[in-house]
Amino acid sequence: MPAQTPQHSRRLFLKTSVATMASVTIVKPHVLGGPGRVPPSETLGGALIGVGGRGPGTYNDLKGKHKLNVIKLAECDVKWVGKADNKKRYTDFRRVLERKDIDVVAIATPPHWHALISIAAMEAGKDVVSEKPMTRFIAEGRAVADAEKRYGRVYQVGTYGRFGRQGDARARARRKLMKSGLVKNSKGVLIMHRGYKVKQWSGLVNTEPQQAPDWLDWDMYQGPNAMKPFHHHRFGGTHRGYWDYDGGGLGDMGQHFLDPVTWEYGLDHTSPSEITPYAPPAHPEAVGMWGWVELKYANGFTLVLESREWGKRYDRKQNRDISINDLEPDNRRKLAEMPDPKPLLGFGEAVKARKPAGGNAEAAHRTVTIMHLANIAIRMGRKIHFDPVTEQVIGDEEANRLVNQPMRAPWHL
Repeated sequence: MPAQTPQHSRRLFLKTSVATMASVTIVKPHVLGGPGRVPPSETLGGALIGVGGRGPGTYNDLKGKHKLNVIKLAECDVKWVGKADNKKRYTDFRRVLERKDIDVVAIATPPHWHALISIAAMEAGKDVVSEKPMTRFIAEGRAVADAEKRYGRVYQVGTYGRFGRQGDARARARRKLMKSGLVKNSKGVLIMHRGYKVKQWSGLVNTEPQQAPDWLDWDMYQGPNAMKPFHHHRFGGTHRGYWDYDGGGLGDMGQHFLDPVTWEYGLDHTSPSEITPYAPPAHPEAVGMWGWVELKYANGFTLVLESREWGKRYDRKQNRDISINDLEPDNRRKLAEMPDPKPLLGFGEAVKARKPAGGNAEAAHRTVTIMHLANIAIRMGRKIHFDPVTEQVIGDEEANRLVNQPMRAPWHL
């Protein structure tokens, strides 16, 4: 047999290698799992923090809506003083997040806890589904969005309007138009008069202190807020009527109603810049009534939230649709060449693929910021201007203090 030259040997090696590779079954990384991936068949350890109200439904969505193979290993609630065993039941969420066998956390506490628990969970390596509203004030949302990126976790706010809206061809076309950057001076107006439950979720004033129940850790319930005397109306579902915990009817329903709007109108990367309220003077602690809030964006688009529960109806503008007809012919051609909106990933899909969910922290933050800005303007009783890049109120320090509110030690963002 003649001696093989180096070139001959290399050709033989390549030929043999290709033949060998052709006979090998390639297994995709997401099937095996591995670093940064979750195989679809893997059983995940789950925890529920906040077991009342929406808690069971939020947790059950992990299996139902999100189709994850999850086993509940822990529950946590401040109502379990004397009943917690620190094995299955807890009163302090920090003990839950210390567990290495917890992979995903469902959060259904009152809103003043949503951000801090979400951030701590992601820092501890957990993926998060959090009930709406995402946060109690604007700076919390920015901190959650930053944490999602910093720790490489998957976050989904517990409202899913955008997922339904993406199935509408007109909505997809409008999103493509609004995200194109071709709409510079929009005359579009959207007036939303929905069931904001303004009166239902108003707070009480001049309440007398009451004795907190023995089974309730009132200090932990208050958490990052200044310590206030217990009153039954500050606890349970009626907590929504107090600025310490929520934002009234807007806090309860706003993110539900606005989630599909921010997706369809391409607003999940920016915020309103001019906010005008129509409301009676606000109480410093108890959420009260309001009529409407007009929110204008830098591109000219106007969004109006109207309660129809107080005062006169909004009459400054009329609804006006936005369509491709608003563009010049050249820009219509440019729009046609742009890609269509990408399908949104559900939370379960995102966990398995290790990609952002459709209701990710940035999108959820921009949605809930609309609600927060409306409430700031209502509380101030005047028009405010907001910079969507720096996320600060411009020229109004009193209003700006509500963007990033102080927290009681040891809690902080």
